[in-house]
Amino acid sequence: MTILNQIRLLLLALWLGAAILFSAVVAPNVFRVLSAFDLPNSNEIAGTIVSRTLSDINTSGFILGLLLVISAFAVTRSYRQRSLGLEIVMLMILSSATGLGEWVIADKMRGLRAAMRMPIDQVALNDPNRLAFAALHGYSVTALGIAIIAALISFFVIANRVKLN
Repeated sequence: MTILNQIRLLLLALWLGAAILFSAVVAPNVFRVLSAFDLPNSNEIAGTIVSRTLSDINTSGFILGLLLVISAFAVTRSYRQRSLGLEIVMLMILSSATGLGEWVIADKMRGLRAAMRMPIDQVALNDPNRLAFAALHGYSVTALGIAIIAALISFFVIANRVKLN
């Protein structure tokens, strides 16, 4: 395996670790810990922390996916085209899902939070903006999940490439 592929694997592993840690540990625990303080706006504070962190995860995933697609063409000569094609498709899915999560879904969520004009904890559960926010949250979770799966597949494709020679 070339040095370039080792660097590519390391970068992908670092992003995967950050995305999985965020999803499985950071996001749920921020809400859990802040709600234990019985603050009237604990979900608003937790949401702000999680939104900012997710923005970093999404932006870095988008950039990483594009960089890895570009660098894939530097290692094409000695590897099977089928694995290269799968890798590029998965990396484009990674970039698309994280880009969608950041610049479409999260952007709409920020707009809804601003339109509510009060902390989300104080907005009625049946308020249309809060319902729309909850739906977008589900889409955000799905987009990040798709990005993680695509990155994981890409990781294994890069790690298990078979040389033509």
